[in-house]
Amino acid sequence: MGYLTLAGAILSEILATTAMKYSDGFSRLWPSLATLVGYLVAFTLLARTLKTMSVGTAYAIWAGAGTAVIAAIGMIFLGESTGPLKILGVLLVIAGVVVLHVGGAH
Repeated sequence: MGYLTLAGAILSEILATTAMKYSDGFSRLWPSLATLVGYLVAFTLLARTLKTMSVGTAYAIWAGAGTAVIAAIGMIFLGESTGPLKILGVLLVIAGVVVLHVGGAH
């Protein structure tokens, strides 16, 4: 159950961060509200995750996965720069999340 709530926290954080991009510095109502609600849900689910998972592992997976997906969204959908070093960085973040997942599984 911990990994399911963690996945929900990651998804909520990704949606909130993406909405923040469209909030135009919190000057647009609906994206701003989506950002606030998304982060509220993300932190609530992360807190529930911490009941069954170590804080270091859960937070690192949450932050790393969110960072990697947001970077990919920026490059693929938002026209942000894409280069070999940036792609390598995202792959290293993903590798770190995998290692933490495997290391924290026992």
